[in-house]
Amino acid sequence: MTRSAKPGQQVLVALRRLIADGTIKPGMRIGEIATAERLGVSRMPVRTALRALEHEGLVVKLGARGYTPRAVNAETIRGAIEVRGVLEGLAARHVAARHLQDEERVRLAQVLACGNAIFEKGHFVSEDLDRFYRYNLDFHELLLALSSNPSISLALERNNHLPFASAAALALDWDDLDAEYVHLRHAHEEHMAVFDAICAGNAVLAERLMRDHARAAISNGRIFKGLRV
Repeated sequence: MTRSAKPGQQVLVALRRLIADGTIKPGMRIGEIATAERLGVSRMPVRTALRALEHEGLVVKLGARGYTPRAVNAETIRGAIEVRGVLEGLAARHVAARHLQDEERVRLAQVLACGNAIFEKGHFVSEDLDRFYRYNLDFHELLLALSSNPSISLALERNNHLPFASAAALALDWDDLDAEYVHLRHAHEEHMAVFDAICAGNAVLAERLMRDHARAAISNGRIFKGLRV
């Protein structure tokens, strides 16, 4: 694998993808040494990634023998992502309804400008997936913070323990950067549309767009083909 400077994050994303597309199936052992050799990294980022995936509910520990993917029900994944859409949609609605302060608008615009910079050259290099991962988290986290409703964040934290439910649970493919460019550019455009609705004070539209943004993850059959979501 050709990778940039963040092996822990990349291993985490790579393992999600291998589980999502069915390459690693429930019952198959995920050992630290074999996985490190397969991904061309040391054991430490593999260990860290597996612990994170256990926290997400995507793998279960096999004692000292490593981990195995949890048997995932497609309806559970779909339902968890839909719940995230409802909660993030509610956050977007709150932000739009109360109207952004100038400094808040600037903060959101700055995050989106980082997204623009990722896509401006018209193609991806491997480092751009790392950059998108951070930008995407920044957008979703700032939206929640601006909603000023801690109950939304608390409910999302609980929901995020379900496999693939979190906005951070991206299953990206460093081996198909062209496809990822198209897929993630569309996600960025959805962020921009939510921002425009918020700035216009259109709470109903902002909520709908954010719900649709979450649902788009369900329809990404290229990634979730192994789970038949």
